[in-house]
Amino acid sequence: MATLITNGFGCTDLSVINGFTVFQSKLLFAFANDFLSVSQVMTAMAISWSLHLIGLDPEVQEKVHLEIDSVFGDDKTRPVNSEDLKQLKYLECCIKEALRLFPSVPGIARAVNEDFRMGSYTIPKGATLFIYPFALHRNEEIFSDPEVYRPERFLTDSISKTSPYAYVPFSAGPRNCIGQRFALTEEKIVIANVFRNFSVKSVDHRDKIKAAIELVTRPKDPLRISLKLR
Repeated sequence: MATLITNGFGCTDLSVINGFTVFQSKLLFAFANDFLSVSQVMTAMAISWSLHLIGLDPEVQEKVHLEIDSVFGDDKTRPVNSEDLKQLKYLECCIKEALRLFPSVPGIARAVNEDFRMGSYTIPKGATLFIYPFALHRNEEIFSDPEVYRPERFLTDSISKTSPYAYVPFSAGPRNCIGQRFALTEEKIVIANVFRNFSVKSVDHRDKIKAAIELVTRPKDPLRISLKLR
């Protein structure tokens, strides 16, 4: 038995045939495009913001160097493997904290499929909701001193226990970003290789950097850093 599922625009996305999901070419093309084009821009910005923020904080950078040195030692050239990535826990916290302050996607839109209550308001079916992680991630009830870059926030799972939707740099729910694990892996590899070889110092302080809230969260002016060989 075959069941066709459409995306609401007359285009068949996938079929369920005898219990197996079969993706159609248009959907596969959209997924591939997300991975190979859109994700690269967002990943590049996440790497840029992470380097900038780590480069502003010598104590954070020292912890990053200590962790990386404990994993790689003096070897600055061998490829990063999956076991290495599992051990780079503090570096992952640094990236997550950078994505909290400067989420690659500043806004997420969702269509409302049925009426529902939000506090004292009724949100009607057919409405469009906009969620702004850039503002959401600065909620003082969840993140104390929200403007402070503090990677240690993510060393425990306390944030996810407070609310699974308090931190959503890759959106959340069934329509979250399909490439989030790939993106985080790519970011960890690139940033780890930078700090294996260099010490980083950001030229401009955060109060001099203005974020442009567009399709991606990018700086209005270049993020300038200096590199020193270790």
